[in-house]
Amino acid sequence: MRSHTLTRSTAETEITVTLDLDGTGSYDNQTGVGFFDHMLDQLARHSLIDMTVRAQGDLHIDDHHTVEDTGIAIGQALATALGDKRGIRRYGACLLPMDDALVRAALDLSGRPFLIWNVDLPTAKIGTFDTELVREFFQALSTHGGITLHVDMLHGLNSHHIAEAAFKSVARALRDAVEVDPRKADAIPSTKGAL
Repeated sequence: MRSHTLTRSTAETEITVTLDLDGTGSYDNQTGVGFFDHMLDQLARHSLIDMTVRAQGDLHIDDHHTVEDTGIAIGQALATALGDKRGIRRYGACLLPMDDALVRAALDLSGRPFLIWNVDLPTAKIGTFDTELVREFFQALSTHGGITLHVDMLHGLNSHHIAEAAFKSVARALRDAVEVDPRKADAIPSTKGAL
């Protein structure tokens, strides 16, 4: 079973994440941050990774700790669910249009975290959500999931569309990367023999 439940508890947040890599994209995400929940729903739906997130954070301060720590927890749960990564395709990429926005994501489940983020969100807020937290989430996911992740905005005018296209493009890339390759289902996808 390529699934995992992880609880992360700090003085700032209490987060429980359950992932099933072989799911259908079902989701039940409740972080107390409405726009972020909407983005997590997109991440699950378009990656076909079943995802349940329960987060309680210091929202009386702001959304930062909740968003970042959720990214940490999802990354750690993903890395654990992948195990030794035997049989996975490892790489994924997606060029995703959403109205005015066009975002490209490419990733490698290499175990070597690195984020390249070329996304310009033109407003500071989407509703009450700080747009700078979109990058913070992906930085945490990349670092704690051991993911080399490149996200590039090619076009975009509307911050909501750009952010959503980023989440959806990463989701579609992740879907490809975590899938089992039927031609090499028993092999580690590296000439090193380990990832």
